Formats: sequence, C-alpha cells, structure tokens
Amino acid sequence: MVKEQFRETDVAKKISHICFGMKSAEEMRQQAHIQVVSKNLYSQDTSHTPLLYGVLDHRMGTSEKDRPCETCGKNLADCLGHYGYIDLELPCFHIGYFKAIIGVLQMICKTCSHIMLSKEERKQFLDVLKRPGLPYLQKRGLKKKISEKCRKRSVCLNCSAFNGPVKKCGLLKIIHEKYKTTKKVVDPVVSEFLQSFDIAIEHNKEVEALLARAQENLNPLVVLNLLKRIPSEDVPLLLMNPEAGKPADMILTRLLVPPLCIRPSVVSDLKSGTNEDDLTMKLTEIIFLNDVIKKHRMSGAKTQMIMEDWDFLQLQCALYINSELSGIPLNMAPKKWTRGFVQRLKGKQGRFRGNLSGKRVDFSGRTVISPDPNLRIDEVAVPVHVAKILTYPEKVNKANIDMLRKLVRNGPDVHPGANFIQQRHTNMKRFLKYGNREKIAQELKYGDTVERHMIDGDIVLFNRQPSLHKLSIMAHIARVKPHRTFRFNECVCTPYNADFDGDEMNLHLPQTEEAKAEALVLMGTKANLVTPRNGEPLIAAIQDFLTAGAYLLTLKDTFFDRSKACQIVASVLVGKDEKIKVCLPPPAILKPITLWTGKQIFSLILKPGKSCPVKANLRTKGKQYCGRGEDLCPNDSFVVIQNSELMCGSMDKGTLGSGSKNNIFYILLRDWGQMEAANAMSRLARLAPVYLSNRGFSIGIGDVTPGQGLLKAKHELLEAGYKKCDEYIEALNTGKLQQQPGCTAEETLEALILKELSVIRDHAGSACLRELDKSNSPLIMALCGSKAKGSFINISQMIACVGQQAISGSRVPDGFENRSLPHFEKHSKLPAAKGFVADSFYSGLTPTEFFFHTMAGREGLVDTAVKTAETGYMQRRLVKSLEDLCSQYDLTVRSSTGDIIQFIYGGDGLDPAAMEGKDEPLEFKRVLDNIRAVYNCPDQPALSKNELVLTAESIMKRSDFACCQDSYLEEIKKFIKNMSEKIKKTRDKYGINDNGTTEPKVLYQLDRITPTQLEKFLETCRDKYMRAQMEPGSAVGALCAQSIGEPGTQMTLKTFHFAGVASMNITLGVPRIKEIINASKNISTPIITAHLDIDDDADFARLVKGRIEKTLLGEISEYIEEVFLPDDCFILVKLSLERIRLLRLEVNAETVRYSICMSKLRVKPGDIAVHGEAVVCVSPRENSKSSMYYVLQSLKEELPKIVVQGIPEVSRAVIHIDEQSGKEKYKLLVEGDNLRAVMATHGVKGTRTTSNNTYEVEKTLGIEAARSTIINEIQYTMVNHGMSIDRRHVMLLADLMSYKGEILGITRFGLAKMKESVLMLASFEKTADHLFDAAYFGQKDSVCGVSECIIMGIPMNIGTGLFKLLHKAEKDSSPPRRPLLFDNSEFHIPIIT
Repeated sequence: MVKEQFRETDVAKKISHICFGMKSAEEMRQQAHIQVVSKNLYSQDTSHTPLLYGVLDHRMGTSEKDRPCETCGKNLADCLGHYGYIDLELPCFHIGYFKAIIGVLQMICKTCSHIMLSKEERKQFLDVLKRPGLPYLQKRGLKKKISEKCRKRSVCLNCSAFNGPVKKCGLLKIIHEKYKTTKKVVDPVVSEFLQSFDIAIEHNKEVEALLARAQENLNPLVVLNLLKRIPSEDVPLLLMNPEAGKPADMILTRLLVPPLCIRPSVVSDLKSGTNEDDLTMKLTEIIFLNDVIKKHRMSGAKTQMIMEDWDFLQLQCALYINSELSGIPLNMAPKKWTRGFVQRLKGKQGRFRGNLSGKRVDFSGRTVISPDPNLRIDEVAVPVHVAKILTYPEKVNKANIDMLRKLVRNGPDVHPGANFIQQRHTNMKRFLKYGNREKIAQELKYGDTVERHMIDGDIVLFNRQPSLHKLSIMAHIARVKPHRTFRFNECVCTPYNADFDGDEMNLHLPQTEEAKAEALVLMGTKANLVTPRNGEPLIAAIQDFLTAGAYLLTLKDTFFDRSKACQIVASVLVGKDEKIKVCLPPPAILKPITLWTGKQIFSLILKPGKSCPVKANLRTKGKQYCGRGEDLCPNDSFVVIQNSELMCGSMDKGTLGSGSKNNIFYILLRDWGQMEAANAMSRLARLAPVYLSNRGFSIGIGDVTPGQGLLKAKHELLEAGYKKCDEYIEALNTGKLQQQPGCTAEETLEALILKELSVIRDHAGSACLRELDKSNSPLIMALCGSKAKGSFINISQMIACVGQQAISGSRVPDGFENRSLPHFEKHSKLPAAKGFVADSFYSGLTPTEFFFHTMAGREGLVDTAVKTAETGYMQRRLVKSLEDLCSQYDLTVRSSTGDIIQFIYGGDGLDPAAMEGKDEPLEFKRVLDNIRAVYNCPDQPALSKNELVLTAESIMKRSDFACCQDSYLEEIKKFIKNMSEKIKKTRDKYGINDNGTTEPKVLYQLDRITPTQLEKFLETCRDKYMRAQMEPGSAVGALCAQSIGEPGTQMTLKTFHFAGVASMNITLGVPRIKEIINASKNISTPIITAHLDIDDDADFARLVKGRIEKTLLGEISEYIEEVFLPDDCFILVKLSLERIRLLRLEVNAETVRYSICMSKLRVKPGDIAVHGEAVVCVSPRENSKSSMYYVLQSLKEELPKIVVQGIPEVSRAVIHIDEQSGKEKYKLLVEGDNLRAVMATHGVKGTRTTSNNTYEVEKTLGIEAARSTIINEIQYTMVNHGMSIDRRHVMLLADLMSYKGEILGITRFGLAKMKESVLMLASFEKTADHLFDAAYFGQKDSVCGVSECIIMGIPMNIGTGLFKLLHKAEKDSSPPRRPLLFDNSEFHIPIIT
C-alpha cells in the first residue's frame, strides 16, 4: 500500500497549532465508547472470542485482518480505533505529573486550598500573567518565582492555618511536615501540639524522640480533595491554563483504555494461545487490583490490607505510563520489564525520533558501489534490477503517449516498461503483470498515470551514510546499466567520503516534476562542486587522475607522435562529447619527427576545440616549487595556464585536486560556470585512465629497497640522534639539565628526547627523496600529492625508518615495574626502550618494536571509535539548535519564532560557498590577470598612475555600482591604488614618461592596463560580488551546524598543544570544541593571556608574575617550628629573605602577619607578634572544642598553606617570550580562572588581557566579549587542526549562543532556553518530561520550526518554502450575477461599501 503523494494544493485545511492539556474524568467518559470492567481477556468457550467489556473488546477497534471493528464496521487499515475507560476504585497519583502535584501542594494552604500569596503579590503576578502571548520560558520562570514566595510563608493568609514543607517520601508518597519548625520563635500551633503529648511522654519515654518527626501523610484522596477546592481565580497563579485542565485532573480517577490497534495481540502458529501486548497486560492487572480493593471494601477487611492494595494499584498505574521507575520497594517490584507509554515515545527508536522525525521511505534502493570513470560526474549507473522496481508516475500527455504505450506493452518484466497504471476516472490501480497489456496500451488516454520504470535521464538522489553535510546527498542523472552495483565517477568520492572497499549507498527516486526540478537545480552535482564550509572545491580530480592525467602527462619529457596523441585525445570523445571537433594544436617539435608534448594534450581537456569559448587563466606555485624565478623553476613546478593553454609547470594535487582555490576546475567554475567545470572534469576522468593503462604504472619490492647511500645516511642520523639522547640522559643524572619553565627535570628530558627522535624520521625521509630515482612509483604518487596512499611519511617508513611511536602525545609509558617491557633494564631511558622503531617496514621490525608499533596502532583505533560517537552527538545537538535559522528577505537571520539572531548574515550578507579568497568574495589580482589575458586590447594605450585612479573613481560612481557595500568598494579602491603605485615604480625605474613618447614603444607593455580592461575588471568585481550574496531562504543555520560538525569527525580526539612553552598544555580537538559549544563553566585548561605595561623588560615580567602567581607561606619560609617555653608555647616562622628577593615578591613580615589574620584560621591580630624583619610568632588560643596542644598542631599543619601573595585561583604563571619583529616581547600565560583579578593586577595591561574561558569572559567583560571569545576559540582550534572554516559560520554559532543576553550552551538546558516549541524539545531529549510539562502549563505549539513541521508532515518555511506564489489569471473573470434573495431591493445591503 503506497503512501499517497502529498500536494499542498489539495489541502483545504492546515494544522495551525497544537494544544497540550489534561483530560478530566468527564471528558474521558465522553471520549470512550465502553467502560471496561472484566479482567479476563477471552471468553472461556472454545471459540476464543474476546470477552465483552474486557480489555480486548472489539468495540474498541480491531487488531486482526479478518475481523472488522464492531463500532464503525471498518477493517484494520481504515479503523482508527475507539477508546474505552476504567474507573479506579481509589484515586492514584499520575507519575508524569507527580512533581507538578508536589509543586502545587507547596504553593497552596493544606487546610483551605488557597494560594499562599498576599493581596499585593497576587495582583502583581496576575498583571504579568494577563499579558497575551507570554512565552513558554517566562511561564516556567514565573512558576519558580511564585513557588519560592509561597514556600517562604508558613501561615496561610486566608484561614491562618500553619503550613510546613511538603516533600516526596519514597515512591509516590507525599508527606507534609506540619509541625516542623526551623524558626527560633516557635509557633503557638506547634507548641500546643507538642504540649498535648506531655502526659504520654511521662508514661512512655520513647515518644519524646519521635515527636520531632510528627508529619501528615498526604494520600491521593486527601490531595484530590485539596486540589478540587482550589478557587478558580487561583488556578492561573499556579500557571495552569484553565481551558486545558484543572489541578484535580493531575490525579487519576479514570484511566483511558487505548484502542486495540495500538496494542495488537499476536496469535502464534506454534503454541496455542496469544501473545498479548504489555499495555494489555498492565490494564488487566489494574482491573484485577480494582476488583481486589472493591472486594476488601465490601467485606470490611483491615485498613492495612486496603492501603497495601492501594499502593500496589498506584504502582501499576505508574508502570503503565512509565515502566522505568527507580526506587520501587523490592516486595512490589515487577518480575519482568514491560514497555510503558513513555518508553514508546522516547529514545532513538521511539515514536518521535524513530517514526516521526525520520521514517523509512518508499522508492529507494541500496546496493554496493563501484567506480566507473567513463560516467560523467553528474551521472550514476543504476542496475537494471533496481530500475525495474523503482517507478516514476508519469502523466500521459500529447508528447509522451507513444513512448508510454510502448512501456505499457513491455510490462513489468522487460526493462523500459511499466508496473502499474491508474486510469484518470477510476480509483483502481492495475498491475500490468496480468491482463491484456496490448488492450490497456490502446486504451491509454490523456491524464492517465503510468508508473513506469526508471529510465536513462531520470533525476535520482544519491546518498551515503553518515550524512554529515549537505553534500552527502546529491542529485545525479540515472543511467540504467547491467550488473548489480551503483557506479559513479571517482571524482565524486570526496563529498560522499566514499571508497570502494564494500561501501553501500542509497538511491531515491523523486516522484513529482517539481521535486525533480528542485533536486536538479539545488542538489545537482554540478551545483555543489564547492563546499559551503569555506568555498573550496570538493569534487575534483583524485588518485589516478592526479597521478596519470595530471602529473605524468604534463611532465617535461612526455612526448607523443601523431598516432599516439590522436589515440589519447580520442578517448575523450564519448557520450555528450562524441560530436566535438577537436583541434589538434601544431606540434611542439617538428624535426626529426613531429611530436606533441603532454602539456598540449592536457590543454585540450580545458579547450578541446575552437567552438569551446573557455579561456582559463591561472598562475600558481606547484608542490615542489623551488622558491624563486616563477616560471623558470628548475623543477618545472610553477603552473602557468594562459587562455586555456598549459604553458609550463606539471599539474599536481594543488592545481587539480580538491581543497585548494587555485585549482583549475575551480577557476573554470568561477569564471565560466558549472557546466564547463563539470565537462572538463569528465574529460580528464576519461583521458587519464587511458593514458595510464597504456603507459603502465606499477609498484614492486624494488621501489622500496634502500640503496647503499641511503643506509649509510640513515645509520649516521641514528648515531647522531642516539648520541644526543645519551648526552641528555647524562646531563639529567649529573643534574646539569636546564629545566624548562614549569617542568620537572624528568618532564624536560622527555620533551627534549621526543623532539630529538621525531626529527630523525623526517630527516631520513628527506634523505630518501634525494636518493630515489624519479621513476620510483611511491615517489611519483607522493610528488603529485595523489591521495593514492602516497605521502612522504609513507615512503620514509617503508624505506628508512618507522620512527618514534607516541602514545597520547608522549613516549611509550611503563607497563611493567619501571620499564616498558621486560626486555629492557629498569629505569632505562634509551630510545629503543621507550618506543623508538629504528627499522623500516622493508627491513622488518624486531619483536619489541613490533609490540610498540601495535600499541600506537591500537590507540589510533580506539580513538577513532570514541571520536565517532562524540562528534555524532555533537553534530546532532548543533543541528537541532540551529536548524530553523534562515536568512530572510530583509537580510536578517531569524529563528522560526521570528527572533533576530543576526541583523545581516555574517556581517556582510555574503555566501561562504561563493568566497574566492580566504573569507573574501574576490581575489582581485587573479581577476585582473584573467581580464588582461582574455581582453588583450592591442590597439589601446596603457593607463598611467593618475589616469588609472581617476578612471576607476569615475566608473565606480556609476549608478550600477550602488548595489555594492561601501566597505567592498573601499577594498577595490585600495587594490587600484596599489596597482597605480606599482605602475609608477616601474615607470620611474625604466624612465618612461606618461605621455607615450618614450622609445622603444615596447616599454609601455610593462604593467599595462587599458581602459577597457579596467572597466571589465570593475564590472566583473561587481557581478561576482552580487553573485556572492546569500540567497534569502537559505538554511544558514543548518549549513553552519554541518560546517562545524563535519570537520569534527576528521579531527584527532586527544591532542594537546604547547602554547609557546612546553607543559602549558591547551586542550584541542573535539574535546575543546565540545567545551566551547557546551559553554562549560570549568574548562580543562583555562589560560589567561596577560600583556604587560612594559613588555620588553624581563625583570618587570618576573615582578608581575610574582604578583599574580599563588605563593604559599611554606614556600618562602626557611622553617616553621613549635617552641615550648616553661610558661608559653608558640609557632615560630622564619622567612627566607633571600628567596623573597630572588622571586621578586613584595612580601615582608608585616604582610605575612596580615595574610595570617585574613585567612580562615581564626587567629586574632593580637596573637601574632613580629620580631625583626624575618621572624613571625603565632601563639595558639585554647577554645572549648580542643586543647592547647591540638590547636598548636593544627596551626602547624595549616600555616604553610596560607597564601601570602598572588591570586588563590591561579596555580601558576609562565613568562612567554614573543620573538616577533626582531626584539623580544614578554607576556604572561596564567593558568587558572579569575580574569578580573589578573586584569586588576598592577603592571598588567588590562585592555589586552583575554581568557579562553567563555564563562569567565562573560562574567568579567560582558556578552559581546564572550561572543568574540567563542569565535576566536573555535577558529583557533580549527586552524590548529588544519581545517579552514569560513568565519561567517562561526559567527552565526556565536551569535546564537549569545543572542538572549547570556551565553547558552548547545545542550538540553541551553536549548530549552532558546526554543519555544514543545514538539521540538520533545524530539530532542527528555521527551516525556517536556510533554507532561506542556500539558501542565496548557501550552500551545504553533507549528513553525523545522522539527515540528517534519513531525506534523507540513512543508516548512525555509528555503523554497519561505515565499508563496500568487498566480495572476490571464482571462478577465466576470462572475455571473446571482438571482436576488428578496423581491424588495431595499433589503439588499451591498457587500462592497
């Protein structure tokens, strides 16, 4: 049964909002069809029919295919089900509202049920509550306020009764501590109550101890009566909505019995009887308990028994709703676990996340993928098998009737066929496998719908999980092919992050013309060549295409004769390019034989023939650029492409691969459009494998065999490295090793050795590169930067040495007693004993080396597994919080409720995907070079410096430049000014005058810009700027979440980074990003960077460091000892003046005395005597708790820990030396929190002091500073991992976290403060709590956000849903006049006044 296609035009009504509330017992009775009373499910006879008035009564719907519902007579598919109800003998607490019930009881008087507020307070709160459209968040805040006010008052203002605190006591028990007082003055009611026990106490002493625990037990009956008596004018003050439910409804007196279709019974074939649903079983238990209580009440059993049954009934009602209760007494705990209602809703598999926010869909297929370079980059090969099952409903019209007739004749089994046909006037679908297909084909009429097979040219959506960013699902054009895998061009692997080691991918076939058009335009592969994360191309050449097509083909010494050249070029002529006229350029070498270079062949990829308009221009450094001389680079690694001809340079990953903006495909895309870029890529993908298979490219053991020279070089390197390490170890043993600031000697040694040994591998690797032949396969792969497993580190590990194995950033730790493995001596610090692998993979590893290598490898595996889960959850939180942000038509970014997050997206309204520079819309120099190459204007004069500036000014004053922002025009002016300065310099250097009379004329070609070129340049700048505007309706929030979440998966998890100084670790990687977006108050490595007033004086830096760093009395005293005299005893503290002077501390005996008085030791100033400048005596005071000796001992214990100078929160400060611009500058890196105190320290430049703790910054400097901190910290972390993210994404995230005026983390708590919608919060976390809360408050949810719309199945108002289209009718509509209702014309009131 296929789901009907949703069309907005067919809908007359639309769900406008959802109200949550509580049903009263009366409403339940009205909703129900029958009362359920029988605890038996089936009648006892053999027919096994459900019992009337039992839980399975078929009047509540049906759960079997062959039995219709007895109320409405429909079958299983059509009957929605009907409710029943059970009356409970005694009221029970509703587990979902239990907290709310306690909250209400705390607010009302337990005698007269009035709310415990004074008249003024009530008036004040009611005024606030009467405001229309009070946000959900404020309601929750108000409830807290009112609750606090009521809890403070102990005497009711209405009936003067005494009220104590109300508490939960065990599971589903509430007690009211009526006679408990905390006040000094005892209330007369309480004292009276206590005195009434005087006689009892005289006779029984045990009573006295228990008196303090006198309390009143509030059972559901009592509570029900209290809640019923709450006056109606007090209900709004409990923040309940009287329309949505009364306070008394929170207690269960009736239970609704859900329809049968929700709890079907399963009849098993194997054993007799049925398998009932958990809910059905719970309901029977509840009915059974009901009967027991009824029986006990009739027979007058002990109250004790009834109370026990009542408790059990309450527990069963609670388990029916939420089966995961904690704290059930052991004697009542259920034997087996059941699923309650709450369990059906919550969690990944629950209703919200499993069946509403995400569903399984029709018209999708999944199979293994494999590569096929002969497909274009926007195609996907679909197996015939899949194409025959996935169908597309095509309407019959004049244009396609013949084709569809043919398809209908073919039927479902032959490939281009059809499976079903639906005639226009009937509602029946006909399956074409049976019946007379010829006849059906003849009877085909316009307007019929034929469900035809997928055919070539259909638009399909192609997706690979995990879908981390929007490029994980793109639209391709289907090509139906034999065999059983999906095939696509390898260039498209990067965005899907796919490889062909057995990955599977999903394919979806859109079912309407609108969906097809939208998919192709918005999601097409060609429209998504660049990533929105930073505008770099993602779909570009990879692996073989780089190695062969680019690198080997464009080497200096690649030549082809005519036959070979033609053969290679002919490989391009496939498919759409079949008819292209290729112009073979004139050969590069004429004698002794005509030869074409590989570079000429490569140029044909960009511009195959004269008909192709493309003139691409590029000048960029390659991977092995020697560093000077531009196009005269001896390694031939400076790429120049002039008007689509490759002049020099060999192509490599930088110029063809993904992830860089001076990539030839990127330039084609930006200057000539997406079609040209895609065509060029498809041509390369066909040409490269052909060339590579003809040339041959293989790898053998000979490629990794080190030569004699290499072995010698490696041996020398190892000798030197080991010698250096021995020296360090020797220095440590003799105590001569200079410690790094803030490190122990051991740590310093480790850091030094690690640094020394990590270099060995790199040096050995560079020695490899010198020794290896240029035909070496691994070397070729490494040089062209192909991802085909070729990097320099691979080569050096295979040939030279595997290197130091690091485990969580340090050398291998000790696993046995004081050594890493029992093969080494104890306390050995040698490289080999700590995980240095000197062998290469070619020579083989020794057992110990192998073991260390395994350790490092295992760490990598565990790390990856942990990281996946971490980043997955982080991404989910980001997406949930940002999903509804959308750029509007007034350029603001707003959430679905209309809150403004940003006044203009990213500060300039530009789209990150359209950035050509780093965070900038254009790279002016490249644009200008391109214009100069394309428009050479041979007959125009060159502009001089002043002419250039003036012409530019006048062009930019034109009205068509008014659409650009002023800041952008300023940038252009600045660039033009630089160009003019350059022209002036050149002309002065060669003595050229500006009036065009200098001879020879060729000198005017230097830095030549003509008026046409200038005008074209400025127009291009304007057009590209306008093209880079963010489209209104873009889901900027979702893009931001993906752009931050997706790089997170590529980060290594645990990484530390030494901020200038070893031992100053800063957390980085995923944990750091997590800390920032959680807005954690305590972060793992808080660091304050403090600039100094005098920043070039090391002595001053030490002085300020002393003022900040926490210094304890124990650290600056020579000794602290007890002195016992015959008549006195005291503690003598001798300060070490020498040490104080060295540390530049501002401490003397008087300040120490002051510090001791200010500490928590409770020593009076009179007890401290100062003798001279270095001795302080502290005398102890005996007190009631402890004797003199103990006081003395505790003083001796506590005195060394007293802080005498510095900030107590700061554990240490390190002086950091910046050696920029020649002279040394000093700043302090302070570990710890307390930004305010550091800024206030004398000598610190407060205006330039920052912290990396967002919360601290917000507390100290306010919200704007906190926002910039978030932006800077995320960018810093990303850059450290080599990820580049456009700043606009980070700004949006920071703005979202701070737009409410406080920093909100992206956690369930922050989200609850950002979002109004109940459905959205429920679909995130804590589903049941949010729903019960919403019911208590009587909350309305106007369905407007993304999550809510998906749950309700309504189109969302983001993207193409942001606007509505009005159709203007062409023909004049003059409606016919209706006959008049009355004879007399006076009665007719004209509608249009």
